Amino acid sequence: MKALTANRLIDGEVVWLDRASAWVETLAEAQVLEGAAAEAEAFELAAAAVAGRLIVDPYLIDMERVEGALQPVRLRERIRASGPTMRPDLGKQARPRSSAA
Repeated sequence: MKALTANRLIDGEVVWLDRASAWVETLAEAQVLEGAAAEAEAFELAAAAVAGRLIVDPYLIDMERVEGALQPVRLRERIRASGPTMRPDLGKQARPRSSAA
């Protein structure tokens, strides 16, 4: 299980590809990619977004479901998904939460 992530070019925000082929700011909205075909299709969409100067540096991350919610396997990606570790009143962790369950 994987998700495609990148950074939005205009402001550097961490984004993920969703089921409607849009770039969203919360991991809960990310499309879960299963299989090489789904990953290749996601990368085609990402290549178009890079060419259109919407995002930079797209790559796949490993995901798992923990208590019904999507969570990155690697700590680095968990930090990118939630925001700054020193100021929990800022970033993504200060926003209302939703579940991808």
